[in-house]
Amino acid sequence: MLRGLYDWTLSLAARKSAEWWLAIIAFIESSFFFVPADVLYLPMALARPDRAYRYALTATAASVLGGIAGWMIGYFAYDTIARPILEHFGGLETFERWQNSGTGLMLVLLVTSGLAHLPPIKVVTILAGALHVNLLIFIISAIVARGARFLLLAWLLRRYGESIREFIEKRLGLIAGAAAAALILLYIVFKYAF
Repeated sequence: MLRGLYDWTLSLAARKSAEWWLAIIAFIESSFFFVPADVLYLPMALARPDRAYRYALTATAASVLGGIAGWMIGYFAYDTIARPILEHFGGLETFERWQNSGTGLMLVLLVTSGLAHLPPIKVVTILAGALHVNLLIFIISAIVARGARFLLLAWLLRRYGESIREFIEKRLGLIAGAAAAALILLYIVFKYAF
């Protein structure tokens, strides 16, 4: 099943509309969606390594714009939109604990979220708005964090693309299991550390 999903994603990545889908997913991931843009970015860059940097810039720009939308949700509509979403997904208690920690922690969370998806970027963007973090500082932080992530991936995929692709295809199950274990571990650390 995992192999079929991987092959399907690679075929989707080769379509003409893939870059638009990447932008849409990167935008909504940063404001309210739970699937990271990497799910589409990585196969796209593997399928077309000559466009890895272009895709990285597309994903960064859309992610920052989505982050601004998340910031606005937190700033203007915390009680009506953000709070019910957080309650539904069981993240309200952690969110409120972080909310009381201040802007400095939020900027750290934005960087860790932008680089490693922990905590999820949408939680941090909404938190930034709820804390009334200066929008310009927020945008600069988002550009640095998300841009660094996507541009580093682009560089790695351009430099080691074919060998990375072979490695992934030979060890797909092992990689998926290790990634899931790492995400669970990081989630537990973040949940109880803050």
